[in-house]
Amino acid sequence: MADDTTQPIVFVVDDDASIRRALARLFQSVQLRAAVFASPQEFLQSERPNVPSCLVLDVRLPGVSGLDFQAELLRADVHIPIVFITGHGDIPMTVRAMKAGAVDFLGKPFRDQDLLDAVTAAIQRDQKRREQEHTVADLRVHFSSLTAREREVMALVASGLMSKQIAAQVGLSEITVKVHRSHVMKKMGAKSVADLVRMADALGVKPGEPRSEP
Repeated sequence: MADDTTQPIVFVVDDDASIRRALARLFQSVQLRAAVFASPQEFLQSERPNVPSCLVLDVRLPGVSGLDFQAELLRADVHIPIVFITGHGDIPMTVRAMKAGAVDFLGKPFRDQDLLDAVTAAIQRDQKRREQEHTVADLRVHFSSLTAREREVMALVASGLMSKQIAAQVGLSEITVKVHRSHVMKKMGAKSVADLVRMADALGVKPGEPRSEP
């Protein structure tokens, strides 16, 4: 079994204590960590480990509804995949939840396996998001090592321009542009122009105004 510091965790928010206990037992039976809360406020006040996770959330809760809490998390830039469970669901609720990014919307009573499948998909989604964020963070470190001119050349290369076209646009010789491009490829760790294009896209790098730096 994975160490507790890295093992994925399922958060459960449901105001019914018996359901919280049942779900905790279910997840623990398949070696998943579980943390249960009676309200969204309890969940927000908890110290959540920085590991792949998901939230199993009841739609009907005292005070803030599950759907409103989903919207609150999005506004707070908290990206945790949500699996909704409800005994009083309807089509409009389901549509609203799914459009806002929910992984699944299960009506009570549901099959244990259906919930486990949804939770597995949610944790995999969170794992992928975390890996992408880690990749982008690494790219930003490499990008920060580029000079202003190299960043400009990278953006123009990624936009599809050839060295000759870039040279004409920024007022440099074609040889100088090729030197800058070579430095960019090396610093970014790009193996090909296609690789550099993917990096620029991930970083949101786009051509800007020509710079005066040589």
